[in-house]
Amino acid sequence: MSEKLKIGIVTVSDRASRGEYEDKGGPAVHAELKEMLLSEFDVITKIVPDEKDILNNTLTELADNAECSLVITTGGTGPAPRDITPDVTQEVCERILPGFGELMRQVSLKKVPTAILSRQIAGTRGSTLIINLPGKPSAIKECLEAVMPAIPDCIDLLGGPRVEANPEKVRVHTPHRS
Repeated sequence: MSEKLKIGIVTVSDRASRGEYEDKGGPAVHAELKEMLLSEFDVITKIVPDEKDILNNTLTELADNAECSLVITTGGTGPAPRDITPDVTQEVCERILPGFGELMRQVSLKKVPTAILSRQIAGTRGSTLIINLPGKPSAIKECLEAVMPAIPDCIDLLGGPRVEANPEKVRVHTPHRS
């Protein structure tokens, strides 16, 4: 695993993947990460359609071959028939971390009652943490702010590079650091 943090950002959207819709989710994730992290990081961005095989291959590639310590998806987390992001994430991951999804839904419920329809999850594949975020930029900000305190510790526990967060933006909890 590389010592520099590598992050995959995957927008899951049929329309954005066809160029019919401007991807707002991926850039919102990237912008939030730049605000929250002090550590330098490289980003690999992908825009894929809501297709099981394509998303499976993308997540697997980012975790196994690109050696991303963190992969964040945006979009495809609702109950619509083509919303497959959590289903594919669950297939790709070796371990599911239910607390991430639970916390993100709690935070979102304070803003919109339809947050109970969100199915976002998080899990690990090898030394990669994969997190599903919603597609709306304001929800991305809320959810990422909620779970960021645990992300550096999780990456540490998975053997990834040390991740330093901006204390003015997020208070990180890293009980496992020596």
